[in-house]
Amino acid sequence: MSNFVAINRIYCREDYRARFEQLFATRAHAIDRMPGFLGMQVLRPQRDGEPYLVVSFWESKEAFEAWTGSPEFLEGHRRGFEDVRRAREQGQEPPMRSEFVTYDVIAR
Repeated sequence: MSNFVAINRIYCREDYRARFEQLFATRAHAIDRMPGFLGMQVLRPQRDGEPYLVVSFWESKEAFEAWTGSPEFLEGHRRGFEDVRRAREQGQEPPMRSEFVTYDVIAR
């Protein structure tokens, strides 16, 4: 069972939502190779303006932190990072932004 949960809240421009969902449908699965990774869910918002939630389950905070500093992290996010970089180079608003929040599991 998970002892640590990380939630990435991802806000997408309306015109980027289909691309964002396609990125997850064709994801690299690099996170799956990480020690301590237990699983992930990607949740689509039901209301406009609300973020997608990418909820990952970990054995420990240390396992999650190892992921965020790993080559697998870059591999898993490469295409989305490229989309953001390209938009910035063209002087456009990035198509998405994200923020992590993390939790210790205290009850099941």
